[in-house]
Amino acid sequence: MNIDIHYTFLPHVDADASLAFYRDALGFEVRNDVGYGGMRWITVGPVGSPTSIVLQPPVVDPGVTDTERAVVLDLIAKGSYGAVTLATDDLDALFDRLVAAGADVIAEPADQDYGVRDCAFRDPAGNLLRINQR
Repeated sequence: MNIDIHYTFLPHVDADASLAFYRDALGFEVRNDVGYGGMRWITVGPVGSPTSIVLQPPVVDPGVTDTERAVVLDLIAKGSYGAVTLATDDLDALFDRLVAAGADVIAEPADQDYGVRDCAFRDPAGNLLRINQR
C-alpha cells in the first residue's frame, strides 16, 4: 500500500497576493481557482508533482466565534499559524529568485545543526515556508 500527501491547506488573507507569490515567485502551477460567496480557494503545486497546496480563506466555518476568528487571524499575521517545508535541487538560486520577487526573508540559506541546508520565507499571509536543499 502506498500513501501520498495529496493536499495540504494554508490560509490566505489576500488571494491575489498569494497567487502572485506561489505562481509567479515560486513557479507553481495553478490547478484550481474557485470562488464562492466572496471567498476564494486556490490550488497550486509544483509542476510535475501530484502534491498540492490549497490556499484557503481562513476561519470561514460558521461555528467559529468572532473572538476565535480574531485569535486565528492574529496568529496568521504573526506567522504562527501555517507552515510548509519545500525542497529544491538549487537552494541558492531559489533563494535569489524569491528575494528578487520581494519575498519576506526570515532566514538566509545556512547549514543547520540538524543536518539540512535551508532558508525560510513568509508568504503574503504570514505562513512560514522553509526550503531545504535536496
